[in-house]
Amino acid sequence: MNINIITVGKIKEKYIKEGINEFSKRLSRYGKLKIIEIDDEKAPENLSQKDMEKVMEKEGEKIISKIPQNSFIISLEIEGKSISSEMLSKKIEDIMISGNNDITFIIGGSLGLSNEVKMMSNFKLSFSKMTFPHQLMRLILLEQIYRAFRIMKNEPYHK
Repeated sequence: MNINIITVGKIKEKYIKEGINEFSKRLSRYGKLKIIEIDDEKAPENLSQKDMEKVMEKEGEKIISKIPQNSFIISLEIEGKSISSEMLSKKIEDIMISGNNDITFIIGGSLGLSNEVKMMSNFKLSFSKMTFPHQLMRLILLEQIYRAFRIMKNEPYHK
């Protein structure tokens, strides 16, 4: 299983980097993990709606250029579907059973994802109606993917 995470922005905080490294290491026994960082576009606080859309479009073009061909795309969106850890495990298992050996998770920038990226998505996933820092979301996503594999394999961890 190839697990790709395409994300906008770099990780700055040491404690988040350490958590990401830990879950990346744990996930390595279930598949090949690749984290692809896209540079974020400058987005000052006072952008017009049109300028915000331009920023999302530019970031979206960079994201799309990094999506592996024939990958099952799961975008993280507030408007997406909220599911349990067990349901995420089942979703990943169903994708694998269907013969797709490549999943790409997408975390957008501070303004969100472009409409083009959203339209390409095979499944829109919401972790919450709340907004999380993008750096922290990467760590949360990795933990949930790891948890999903542990559930799938009937291994202890999930409670």
